[in-house]
Amino acid sequence: MRSESINVLVFGAHPDDCDIKAGGTAVKYATAGHNVRFVSVTNGDAGHHEIGGIELATRRRDEATAAGEALGIEYHVMDHHDGELEPTLERRKKFIREIRRFEPDLVFTHRPNDYHPDHRYTSQLVQDSAFMVTVPNICTDTPALRENPVMAYLSDDFQKPYPFSPNVIVAIDDVIDRKLEALHQHTSQFYEWLPWNLGIHEDVPSDEAARKEWLKEHWLDRSEKLADRFRDQLIERYGDAGEDVTYAEAYEECEYGSDLTAEKQAALFPK
Repeated sequence: MRSESINVLVFGAHPDDCDIKAGGTAVKYATAGHNVRFVSVTNGDAGHHEIGGIELATRRRDEATAAGEALGIEYHVMDHHDGELEPTLERRKKFIREIRRFEPDLVFTHRPNDYHPDHRYTSQLVQDSAFMVTVPNICTDTPALRENPVMAYLSDDFQKPYPFSPNVIVAIDDVIDRKLEALHQHTSQFYEWLPWNLGIHEDVPSDEAARKEWLKEHWLDRSEKLADRFRDQLIERYGDAGEDVTYAEAYEECEYGSDLTAEKQAALFPK
């Protein structure tokens, strides 16, 4: 990755989405002196079975801030209601302004085919902002970018209309504890709401150390499965060391951004 500082912008639909999909990669960027901003497009005010509204939104914003500190990155939370995101013109303009102000070299977001409408529409809003960020007569209160940033999708397991097909795999074994610490900050999600929703809430330990071990078993296995799923690409990128990688994160080029050339891939993605 190039020595001069780069800007990396990650749009997730909810507080914790960015962390799950790109937390390890974010640590690598931050450690190398690059600028990373996570943006949660909704405030997460529906993601719980006992509390909601302002109380939950405030709690989740605080959790996101703590997660950002654990990763060493900025974490912004937009004030859109959880579960109610729509790809409107007004919101597209918010995305255009957000992208322009941060001047990213690289933008990550969800793929457009996803189980959650907030994920799908976050993806659509990012895609709809591509190219438009370079048009001076759109959102004239913010200077247009001279170059469309590279855009890439976060990983998922969905198969239709086509499965996730990554261009870049990032090994994250050396920063996995930092990613775990970030996820641990989202108490309302990983120890309360998601276990309740999945029917495994009675299995969640009360002791903090035991909780982290439980979290590692139930959530970091996604990064393990990615490493196994794309083992050949790990070996191609890391040589023989790729055979021993346990945890990975992966990204697929979005064709609406600038072309992810081999040169740009080497400059923009950490090893």
